[in-house]
Amino acid sequence: MTHLNNLDVELARELGDFTEDTLDVVFTPKECRTLQPSLPEEGVELDPHVKDCVQTYNREWLIVNQKHQGSSEICGFKKTGSRRDFHKTLQKQTFESETVECSEPRAQTGPRHLNVLCDVSGKGPLTACGFDLRSLQPDQRLENLLQHVSAEDFEKQNEEARRTNRQAELFALYPSVDEEDAVEIRPVPECPKEHLGNRILVKLLTLKFEIEIEPLFASIALYDVKERKKISENFHCDLNSDQFKGFLRAHTPSVAPSSQARSAVFSVTYPSSDIYLVVKIEKVLQQGEIGDCAEPYMVIKESDGGKSKEKIEKLKLQAEAFCQRLGKYRMPFAWAPISLTSFFNVSTLEREVTDAESMVGRNSLVERRTLSQSRRLSERALSLEENGVGSNFKTTPITISSFFKQEGDRLSDEDLFKFLADYKRSSSLQRRVKSIPGLLRLEISPAPETMNCCLTPELLPVRPFAENRTRPQKEILEFPIREVYVPHTVYRNLLYVYPQRLNFTNKLASARNITIKIQFMCGEDASSAMPVIFGKSSGPEFLQEVYTAITYHNKSPDFYEEVKIKLPAKLTVNHHLLFTFYHISCQQKQGASIESLLGYSWLPILLNERLQTGSYCLPVALEKLPPNYSMHSAEKVPLQNPPIKWAEGHKGVFNIEVQAVSSVHTQDNHLEKFFTLCHSLESQVTFPIRVLDQKISETTLEHELKLSIICLNSSRLEPLVLFLHLVLDKLFQLSVQPMVIAGQTANFSQFAFESVVAIANSLHNSKDLSKDQHGRNCLLASYVHYVFRLPELHKDLPKSGGSTSLPDPRYHTYGRTSAAAVSSKLLQARVMSSSNPDLTGTHSAADEEVKSIMSSKTADRTCNRMSYYGSGNSDVPSAAGAPRPTSKKHFHEELALQMVVSTGMVRETVFKYAWFFFELLVKSMAQYVHNMDKQDDFRRTRFSDRFKDDITTIVNVVTSEIAALLVKSPKETEQAGKINISLAFFLYDLLSLMDRSFVFNLIKHYCNQLSAKLNNLATLISMRLEFLRILCSHEHYLNLNLFFMNADTAPASPCPSISSQNSSSCSSFQDQRIASMFDLTPEYRQQHFLTGLLFTELAAALDAEWEGISRVQRKAVSAIHSLLSSHDLDPRCVKPEVKVKIAALYLPLVGIILDALPQLYDFTAADARSGKNRTSGSDEEQDGTSAINQNVALAIAGNHFNLKTNGTMLSSLPYKQYNMLNADTTRHLMICFLWIVKNADQSLIRKWIADLPSMQLNRILDLLFICVSCFEYKGKPSSDKVSTQVLQKSRDVKAKLEEALLRGEGARGEMMRRRVPGNDRFSCLNENLRWKKEQTNWRQANEKLDKTKAELDQEALISGNLATEANLIILDMQENIIQASSALDCKDSLLGGVLRVLVNSLSCDQSTTYLTHCFATLRALIAKFGDLLFEEEVEQCADLCQRVLHHCSSSMDVTRSQACATLYLLMRFSFGATSNFARVKMQVTMSLASLVGKASDFNEEHLRKSLRTILAYAEEDKAMQTTPFPIQVEELLCNLNSILYDTVKMREFQEDPEMLMDLMYRIAKSYQTSPDLRLTWLQNMAEKHTKKKCYTEAAMCLVHAAALVAEYLSMLEDHSYLPVGSVSFQNISSNVLEESAVSEDTLSPDEDGVCSGRYFTESGLVGLLEQAAELFSTGGLYETVNEVYKLVIPILEAHRDFRKLTSTHDKLQKAFDNIISKGHKRMFGTYFRVGFYGSKFGDLDEQQFVYKEPAITKLPEISHRLEGFYSQCFGAEFVEVIKDSAPVDKAKLDPNKAYIQITFVEPYFDEYEMKDRVTYFEKNFNLRRFMYTTPFTLEGRPRGELHEQYRRNTVLTTLHAFPYIKTRIGVLQEEEFILTPIEVAIEDMKKKTLQLAVAINQEPPDAKMLQMVLQGSVGATVNQGPLEVAQVFLAEIPADPKLYRHHNKLRLCFKEFIMRCGEAVEKNKRLITADQREYQQELKKNYHKLKENLRPMIERKIPDLYKPIFRVESQKRDSFHRSSFRKCETQLSQGS
Repeated sequence: MTHLNNLDVELARELGDFTEDTLDVVFTPKECRTLQPSLPEEGVELDPHVKDCVQTYNREWLIVNQKHQGSSEICGFKKTGSRRDFHKTLQKQTFESETVECSEPRAQTGPRHLNVLCDVSGKGPLTACGFDLRSLQPDQRLENLLQHVSAEDFEKQNEEARRTNRQAELFALYPSVDEEDAVEIRPVPECPKEHLGNRILVKLLTLKFEIEIEPLFASIALYDVKERKKISENFHCDLNSDQFKGFLRAHTPSVAPSSQARSAVFSVTYPSSDIYLVVKIEKVLQQGEIGDCAEPYMVIKESDGGKSKEKIEKLKLQAEAFCQRLGKYRMPFAWAPISLTSFFNVSTLEREVTDAESMVGRNSLVERRTLSQSRRLSERALSLEENGVGSNFKTTPITISSFFKQEGDRLSDEDLFKFLADYKRSSSLQRRVKSIPGLLRLEISPAPETMNCCLTPELLPVRPFAENRTRPQKEILEFPIREVYVPHTVYRNLLYVYPQRLNFTNKLASARNITIKIQFMCGEDASSAMPVIFGKSSGPEFLQEVYTAITYHNKSPDFYEEVKIKLPAKLTVNHHLLFTFYHISCQQKQGASIESLLGYSWLPILLNERLQTGSYCLPVALEKLPPNYSMHSAEKVPLQNPPIKWAEGHKGVFNIEVQAVSSVHTQDNHLEKFFTLCHSLESQVTFPIRVLDQKISETTLEHELKLSIICLNSSRLEPLVLFLHLVLDKLFQLSVQPMVIAGQTANFSQFAFESVVAIANSLHNSKDLSKDQHGRNCLLASYVHYVFRLPELHKDLPKSGGSTSLPDPRYHTYGRTSAAAVSSKLLQARVMSSSNPDLTGTHSAADEEVKSIMSSKTADRTCNRMSYYGSGNSDVPSAAGAPRPTSKKHFHEELALQMVVSTGMVRETVFKYAWFFFELLVKSMAQYVHNMDKQDDFRRTRFSDRFKDDITTIVNVVTSEIAALLVKSPKETEQAGKINISLAFFLYDLLSLMDRSFVFNLIKHYCNQLSAKLNNLATLISMRLEFLRILCSHEHYLNLNLFFMNADTAPASPCPSISSQNSSSCSSFQDQRIASMFDLTPEYRQQHFLTGLLFTELAAALDAEWEGISRVQRKAVSAIHSLLSSHDLDPRCVKPEVKVKIAALYLPLVGIILDALPQLYDFTAADARSGKNRTSGSDEEQDGTSAINQNVALAIAGNHFNLKTNGTMLSSLPYKQYNMLNADTTRHLMICFLWIVKNADQSLIRKWIADLPSMQLNRILDLLFICVSCFEYKGKPSSDKVSTQVLQKSRDVKAKLEEALLRGEGARGEMMRRRVPGNDRFSCLNENLRWKKEQTNWRQANEKLDKTKAELDQEALISGNLATEANLIILDMQENIIQASSALDCKDSLLGGVLRVLVNSLSCDQSTTYLTHCFATLRALIAKFGDLLFEEEVEQCADLCQRVLHHCSSSMDVTRSQACATLYLLMRFSFGATSNFARVKMQVTMSLASLVGKASDFNEEHLRKSLRTILAYAEEDKAMQTTPFPIQVEELLCNLNSILYDTVKMREFQEDPEMLMDLMYRIAKSYQTSPDLRLTWLQNMAEKHTKKKCYTEAAMCLVHAAALVAEYLSMLEDHSYLPVGSVSFQNISSNVLEESAVSEDTLSPDEDGVCSGRYFTESGLVGLLEQAAELFSTGGLYETVNEVYKLVIPILEAHRDFRKLTSTHDKLQKAFDNIISKGHKRMFGTYFRVGFYGSKFGDLDEQQFVYKEPAITKLPEISHRLEGFYSQCFGAEFVEVIKDSAPVDKAKLDPNKAYIQITFVEPYFDEYEMKDRVTYFEKNFNLRRFMYTTPFTLEGRPRGELHEQYRRNTVLTTLHAFPYIKTRIGVLQEEEFILTPIEVAIEDMKKKTLQLAVAINQEPPDAKMLQMVLQGSVGATVNQGPLEVAQVFLAEIPADPKLYRHHNKLRLCFKEFIMRCGEAVEKNKRLITADQREYQQELKKNYHKLKENLRPMIERKIPDLYKPIFRVESQKRDSFHRSSFRKCETQLSQGS
């Protein structure tokens, strides 16, 4: 540090100094649910085990924290308060797109006037137009625009303006990244808590029966039918009235408040549909069977009155008597089941297993559990919804109206389960079970989180506890059906006794009404009964005895009693359960007592000093028990004198079950033995000790203890988990505690360690236990985090003699048994001094020392006990300030050593679950440092060298383990990933504890070792990335990197001190140095260690080309992104000078990003909005592939961007297959780039740019270009509906993330804490979702749904600011480039690049703030490089004009005035540059034309105003007044104004697509003389068509455009391969000839500014044609595609563009394939004739058009559309549609109405035409003639009999052929032919015959079709069928000779018809199936019949048919004249 200059030192101080330690050891009190912690009763000397348990359950947590982590409060942006209010500090950015939305909806009310379309060409004189402009008021003008300022000053002013009001933290505006990769978040484990399942609250409200005569007692419990298990303890409840309670007053000495509860909280861990709540009701014992006692309840009703009333009174008195006498005995009465299925939602029960169990640890999805879930589960206050408990579960009242009577012989639980199973099946029990009417009302609801008057099962008050409430609520203990794996955290010690059955059948007659008195005794005399039995309802809390309920006259009764006992903490051999059996006499006999004793039984509580539980069958002694009976069990009492008299000869007759729920008694042999042996070492015990059934002497103690340690892992998982904390504490203590056993030192550390490893292994491997997202077992994680503390070593026991000298603890590391096994000398040597490096004695010296100590040992000890814990000095500083001993054993050293020397399976497991041991190491090291006050020491000396060696070894071994796993199966790879992450966290923590350079070495080894062993790049990078990402999230990451440099290396330092930067010497050496700062150099990697590593990985990932590398690339980018955002939001880095330093650290990233340019996602292509990149639409873009934009590709290849070479573009690229990044990854990279550019030292950047080769500069510009599109503002999201499932997912993920992040670690977590309010803008909604699934935007898209308007506004505010800030940074960078390079020669090529970026940014939606600055920069550019601009950059100039004009039409005044000023300057400079600004005039005019055509949001009023402003500038510009400039400007403006006039017209026709196209067509036509503008309008028309899906018309527009281009190209250059003007296009469409350049009105193409657009080039022509081909293909006109490509191919061949030729032929092949496969299935247009009649139509009156509509449009559709549209215009009452197609008589129409006549028309061809039009396509293409028919009769009716039916055929000829560049074409000429009835008949018969012919010849044959046609031809004679036609017209030879020919023709038609029918019948015969034979016969019969009937008529010929009868006058034209239907060729001139 001494080398740094002052500034650096200050900065370092701010970033947090090195010396301070970042780990803090904190004791936090444990949260206790109850007011007082649960403790054993007072005043008892507890045995060590219970003491340990209580201490473990009640001591505080010890947590090691990262100091800075906790300080999130100081974060929040220092300046702005917390992140939550961050958005309040932002300025609202105004975006025009949003202001327009508000002002847009001007709803039209009332009918509009339809504007009459007048001829566009009459534009009126220019002056009028000019005057029109002058009448407007110009906008505010920019002052100083016309003053002359030097370019430098101008730039300076701009820069200052840009610097003000900027957002300091860029990342605060950027939406947080999807945290899939955020491995650095270490989930904070769940705090260990008491387990609570799903809690439901049951309130009992009332219990009533038909008669109320006595007190009744209810108890409820839960039962699981499927598992046949009672799953909760009983809850007793007294709902009696005070009157009835009074009956029992004599028997209730006191009533505790806790016994008056009426609500119970049940807990259910595993909900299922099989759970029942069973209510049992008892009454006071009375004489009689249960049935007799229940009788009155079933027969009497209180409501009956009269006699019933007397009966009831009598019963009441009787009951009162029984109560007084037998009040303490009960009898069973009734019960009722309540199914809880509806509460535990059955639909979710399929999930139940995984879900419910995951709560207590079971989890089949093992790893991928979300954080929030694992958090919820273990936070076992699960609300019911989460877990298979109906989400519809609110408070539910339940009423039970009938009870089942209890059956005296069926009271056991077994019987109950049978009943319940029956009930579940049929929901009622068998008939024989009687039911008692009654009423029980209760309420079931989810238990609230907090209840303010609640007691635990031990009756401890739960906080918060309201003292004053009379009725508390009770928590009822659950007995889960399966294991619950949650370690004990509270003291609980309960015993449940269940008497089950007694068999006294052979007993004396007196035993009938049997009850058992149960007592818990601590001795044998009567006074020893302990008050530890929990009372029932309305009584004391604790009792000394309870009685079971009595079944009347039953000698072998069943019992269902549950006796709950609070076990004393200290149990002795004297404690036992005593059962006394009595007969109760119900009748009152004189002098006889109520109870008569029948016998006794007992059960000792301890057996072999261990709690007895389970089922027992006890014998019953019939007389008083002998003394000391309780020392033995009832079955094994030794023979007494006198002998005991037993019932049934000492057989077991009394069945009983005892269960314990205890957090003290392990109820597991292995654990029991382990704890007992451990305690035998800790306290004074006399040997031999008894463990279970074996005796252990002092000599075997060591062996047994080792055995028990080894066997620990064999214990059942449940008890092991329950006592996990205690077991681990003990094992850790054994590993460091020096032991002396039987005078020998013993060492258990290896065994203890191996046992810990085995336990860790079984916990991780258990399917039932949950893990966090890093695969860490949650139980172990929370143990290490909260519970683990350094083992407290026990001091020596008090001795009578002097102090003992201790054996050298170096030997404790290994026990005698294992020392021999470790043979290697090396290891021995290490082991020798492993724990105490300060001892440097030699081997032998140590031995001597030990010997001498050993020999003196016995002498010094007078105490004869020889096994104890040696006094290992604990790590806690001794209070008395005794001098520190020289040697001792430290836990962290011991642990590290054991990890190193472990072998075999143990070693494998250690490294598999390394995280656990790492966390133990870190926590013990932190405590060690904390306790030893070593925090002030140098880190170097804190830990011994031995320990450091061990750590090094461990890290190396783990690294090779990772490498080894990575080459195995994918499952192993996942394992490796987890180990890798834990290793990273370990080193992360070591950075806070140990010497940093030591840790850095470890990191270096890690990286080298991995690369050496791995060859799969993707996994290698992925591993290292996760590793580095974790390390880089370190609090002091910056210190670790920034200031690792000393003065010697200063010159090469990547972040030079600021003083050196300002030094004047700018030698080439310095330039060299600056250039290298932006590259990843070896020096950089040395100095900035971690960052260097990270960059290396990023560069490698971006460069790789592996499969699946994109995931790795995302990881790499996300790592850098998260790092930068944590710096940006770090309060320590607020100062700009700190940020400059940090940015300097990241400069090499710029180089890396530039290298990755070709891989970036190209946003420009992804949202090619209209007019943004108006490239020629080459194939690459057509396919929508969004690889890199061609221009960018070219720039990469080093040629500069120029569209003239469009055709040959990609062929010049060096062909390398890059791995493309997806949109998100690219965006993250970009924001990093912008951050560095924003915060780095600007002068440094300029120097760097100045030295860059132009190719690199172009790369930077390309990068900026992509950046612009990348950060475009997307506006507020519209709320579209998204599927709820997806939504749910997004919410879960979000919750999980916030969860993790808010508890997360390091600066990272910090940052997230500040970012909470949903700040993920919908960054990528508009991009096409072509990438992998993780990119689809459900995240953003769905969060919309649950966001309030305020949130959405806030999001829009933030994203608006992001767009503005990002664009301003880009602008700054461009200014840097311009300034740095203005000195250089390459400025011309640069200028184009800069302009491209500026134009791109102008075409995005920008805020006014940005636009102001952008225009200022543009003006500076024009001023600086005006001349170049107009010579070189034609293309850019065109784009620029269009963009600026677009902003001139902005509704925002600010933007408008800026744009006007810029446009005016542009003109002024172009005039100055070429003193003739034809080119700019041309560009501006074209731009306006295209703008008008395309932009929907275009406002002509604003634009007019702008034109006026520009005029004002021209008038005020003093300097230019002398030149022709002002006049030229005025001309230009007038021209623009007239274009606008057309536009306004277009606006009015927006609703009428045909009218609109007509108008556009006319405008285009009016530009016949200026090809550029005509081209623009043709393209505008194409776009409009494409929007309306009229692809053919759009294609035609482009073909016309191409023809126009071809005309001009053929004038310019004479190449044989080019089309010869528009003639070459005739095959595509005959209409194209319109485009031929007619001599007199043509401009010569060389004239300045004409035909200079990008389309007037060969590549432009190809582009237009290719686009046309695509559209034809979309429209289904595949044949035309071929014609188009015929023109393209010669050009491509001439250019040798084989790549394009390949794709062209490919497309041709597809087109031909389509023709073959689709053939007749294609749909072309449908045509209608539409006539307009009525003066309202203006110039449309009496006009007829043919409309082309989409393929299957029906007449009603078009009719409805037109009627609707014109009704809007004129009002519905004025519009009428003429329904028929007859000629319209104008005189008969109402002059005030508008009439529309619509008729369906079909294409019409002459017979000679049909020869050429063979295919279906040919019959539908190039159509000019259409026909429709109108039937009529001479009387005026449309239809009549056959002989009077005439028909009018009307043929229409249109002006142009369809398809054309518009969808309606005017009718040029109309002809009519009238057919006489016989001619009509001829036509019909021809049609029928043709149908038959088609059906017969169809391939493949279609039987159905054939039968349909046949049926219509020969079927039973149909009305007007063929036969009738023949009979009408052929029966007689006509009288009129003029009809002979027709008669003959009809006869011939019939002849052919009947022939075809015959063929059809034959064909059908071949096609039919067996079941159609009859049908065939029928057809054949009909056919023959028809043939017979027709024969005479067909055969009759007219003999004198061919004699001429009379001469025809040639002028007359009527139907006789036409033997065939041939059109008269009337030569009509085109113009008529």
